[in-house]
Amino acid sequence: MSLSTTARTQLRRKRERQADDCAALHAVLDEALLCHLGLVDGDGAPLVLPTMHARVGEVVYVHGSSGAASLATEREVCLTVTLLDGLVLARSVFSHSANYRSAVVRGRARRVTDPDEHLTALRAVVEHLTPGQWDHARRPDRRETAATAVLALDLAEASVKVRQGPPGDPEEVAAGDRRWAGVVPVTTVLGAPETCPALPDDVTVPEHVRTWAGG
Repeated sequence: MSLSTTARTQLRRKRERQADDCAALHAVLDEALLCHLGLVDGDGAPLVLPTMHARVGEVVYVHGSSGAASLATEREVCLTVTLLDGLVLARSVFSHSANYRSAVVRGRARRVTDPDEHLTALRAVVEHLTPGQWDHARRPDRRETAATAVLALDLAEASVKVRQGPPGDPEEVAAGDRRWAGVVPVTTVLGAPETCPALPDDVTVPEHVRTWAGG
């Protein structure tokens, strides 16, 4: 299914890097572990907040403190995620770049007040970041649930931008130039789980953590 392009999501430059299908948008949102939520605060100043997110169908959820003014009401927001895949080293400094996949979602976010949707969103965020932990850890109690705000943002207005491949030096620069050029890959790697020192020595890392943390 194709993404619906609007005046706010159509790329102005490098239009050939714009992906136009929903699968690309879903893939970027699902792989990213961190997003940034941009909004205008009560004083009219721009504010960008790093936070965790999760996608459920055609909705992306973000969470935070229920006491945060930025999450208190329905408002226009801009949510972005970026996955850095490599640093592109060209023959000329001007042609240096990066390989990446990024998504921008714009729209009017709503505060989630329905208890069932609120719980679904919290579960989605936990499972997105730490698969298996929702069933392993203690569920949030009423006080903790009340202290956690959730915003929902529809994916109706979104764009995806992708840059992959080798350096793009102009032909006149690349011709006969033997200086090295190429790509240095960038990856995100999970380390070995570190057990809380307060636990007894006989408490071992559970299987689901070993699995998604790479063994």
